[in-house]
Amino acid sequence: MCGIFGYVGSKTAAPVLLDGLRTLEYRGYDSAGIFVPGNEPVRSVGPIDNLAKKVPAAISGTSGIAHTRWATHGAPTEANAHPHLDMSGAIALVHNGIIENYRELREGLVTQGIIFNSDTDSEVLAKLIGTVYRGDLLQAVREALRVVRGTYGIAVMHAKNPDEIIVARMGSPIVLGLGIDENLVASDPSALLAHTKDVIFLNDGECAVVRKGSYQVLTIEGKKLNKLPEKVEWDVESVQKQGYEHFMLKEIYEAPEVIENTIRGRLLVEKGRAKLGGLEGKLNTLVGLNRVTIVGCGSAYYAGQIGRYLFEEYANLPTEVELGSEYRYKKNLPDKRNAVLAITQSGETADTLASVREAKRLGLLTIGVVNTVGSTIARETDVGVYNHAGPEIAVASTKAFISQLTVLTLMTLLLGRERGLSLEEGQKIARGLIELPGVLRDMLADTSHIKAVATRYAKYSNAMFIGRKLHTPIAYEGSLKLKEVTYTHAEAYAGGELKHGSIALLDEHFPVVALVPEDDVYEKMISNIEEVRARKAPVLAIATEGDRQIDALADDVLFVPKVHPILQPIVSTIPLQLLAYYVGVEKGLNVDRPRNLAKSVTVE
Repeated sequence: MCGIFGYVGSKTAAPVLLDGLRTLEYRGYDSAGIFVPGNEPVRSVGPIDNLAKKVPAAISGTSGIAHTRWATHGAPTEANAHPHLDMSGAIALVHNGIIENYRELREGLVTQGIIFNSDTDSEVLAKLIGTVYRGDLLQAVREALRVVRGTYGIAVMHAKNPDEIIVARMGSPIVLGLGIDENLVASDPSALLAHTKDVIFLNDGECAVVRKGSYQVLTIEGKKLNKLPEKVEWDVESVQKQGYEHFMLKEIYEAPEVIENTIRGRLLVEKGRAKLGGLEGKLNTLVGLNRVTIVGCGSAYYAGQIGRYLFEEYANLPTEVELGSEYRYKKNLPDKRNAVLAITQSGETADTLASVREAKRLGLLTIGVVNTVGSTIARETDVGVYNHAGPEIAVASTKAFISQLTVLTLMTLLLGRERGLSLEEGQKIARGLIELPGVLRDMLADTSHIKAVATRYAKYSNAMFIGRKLHTPIAYEGSLKLKEVTYTHAEAYAGGELKHGSIALLDEHFPVVALVPEDDVYEKMISNIEEVRARKAPVLAIATEGDRQIDALADDVLFVPKVHPILQPIVSTIPLQLLAYYVGVEKGLNVDRPRNLAKSVTVE
């Protein structure tokens, strides 16, 4: 992944391709490349400007394909950047998605004498198409895709037929743009708007032949389809948001897909286990650890607090959690059976990076849970797991936080089954993870009730969030979201701490958001809510569907489905994210870009 752009027409292609890639920059990327038939592919690491400087001024050709890459298989290097070529060097491919059976396909191709130049799954598809090509590129693409498992959005060209681009889609978007004396393809309609507003969206299982003055859409099986263009009236930013009012809302709604991407190929359900390739090299060491220290900042720190509960409860692994900004300054003891686990979306968070370097100085094993492939922390940790959450544009973390909790659950399964977690319990957790995206989709199908509650609570200048056990960190995360996005003064406490001072803040102008899932501390939380009500504070409860007791106690209730206890924090997070979002919108604030905040904190 991340962005595809293609052009066939009468203009010099290279500038059009580069401009197309620039419109896709918002999605995030680490490398880029273009292919114009009759010329060698040009690839570079870093910004599009780096690529533009490498493109020869005299490059000719009126068609081509281009790609921005967010690494999933292989580091962000020129060799791993797209386009990828077949063995003849004539067929070029750009690809978004993940080829799940690429190892199996690669091994088969190697036995045929095929040589690979990268570590990517995408090159496997390019080489595969080349081996079945017999003069008809469309036929070769269709034949190759029949043996592929996974997701893809692809654009393919042959150097000897520069007037034709073949595209196909399965789980990763492809859009055709129809112009005058030119046609285009892209992974995102925003890239097409400078050229046309007449577009055709491919569905899963469809492919197309795109030429300068014509196009043909058909199924992968070969059935021709009569698809007519539709006109888009959005501006570029609206298209990038895919119809959502803000990136933050879009990213909240991407949570189900993010979980699917995070767990894809990583669960062994019948064995009640997880398979994490990034940890395999040190698996024996990990299983034998005496203690783990999790470090993070902001939302990543709260994800780490959840991780502590999971590791200790289900993997019998003693765990402590430190702020990245504090760990590096405290006295840390060298112990070969301890490890430091760094959680970071960007992989560049300065304090977390400093903590990793301190741990390495002490000779401790370092583990990364990182979203950005090739980032500094991803490179410097000994082992790690990528989130696969995709680019997160809004400053306030939503889908990345969900993916961090998902990765920590996978790690709990991996370590827990080696440290006493039963097969039956492991299977329950694994099945719960598989079902979770569907649960969240059902939750997100109608959020009007959350919006209505947010509208009523937007008038308050203060708020307090309370929870217990696994939901204490979620209370802190909910408080952080409200602070970040709405500029509301918000506190967070473990429910049992109310009576130790913070309850003095409460009155009818200081609402309390109480996380009350049906768990083994439910009655304790009910007691806390009664204490709050006695101080006349309004109560908004996040509670389990079917809980009738809470109706009589809380002023407002947002019900969530009951899932496996290890996954309940993920489910409870969604309404808190939406609450912050809708309160911010009600206040007329820029929820995507809150004041004084940056997406990646790269200073200490």
